[in-house]
Amino acid sequence: MAGRGRPRTKGPSISGSTEQDILNAGADLFCTVGFGSVSTYKLAQTAGISQATLYHYFSAKHEVLLALLLQTVRPSIVMAERLVREDGLSARDRLRRLCAYDADLLATTPRNLGALYLLPEVADERLSPFRAERDRLLGAYRALVEQCLPDADEPEHGAVADLVFGLVESVILRRQRAGGAPLPPDTGERIAAAALRIIGPG
Repeated sequence: MAGRGRPRTKGPSISGSTEQDILNAGADLFCTVGFGSVSTYKLAQTAGISQATLYHYFSAKHEVLLALLLQTVRPSIVMAERLVREDGLSARDRLRRLCAYDADLLATTPRNLGALYLLPEVADERLSPFRAERDRLLGAYRALVEQCLPDADEPEHGAVADLVFGLVESVILRRQRAGGAPLPPDTGERIAAAALRIIGPG
């Protein structure tokens, strides 16, 4: 991503940040019409800027998509890695908190950014940083599952972590069915409670 400060050519920023205007435009377009059919011209037009200004912030539209994808995992990684190290709470309570936080991140944002996971372009090598971060988040889930189930073997830890992770990400398709609208504010807690039922009685 390039440095900041290039002046706009089409009036004041919608959000107060040109970069955020570009990301908002990318989210709206990629979530509704896909990635391949969106040109940088269309991105710039939707953001209310010139193509030259867009290229000052992002050298290609893949960079816009990558930035949006990372917004869906990095806050949860910070929370997850803090909870893995937390020793003042039980493992079940830490897993519950992570599930609730992560599900809320995916369920309540203005745009259903998790739907971007379904784009075929996510497999592109240029988006490998997102896939690596998502794997890192799954690793934190697995670490908490291991702490919840200390007597289980490694294959079971992996299987249970995959189930819990999939449950959390199920809110993405629920939002899709709801037309992309945010889900109710108690969604995260409901998902977390269901995740603990997968873990079993504590």
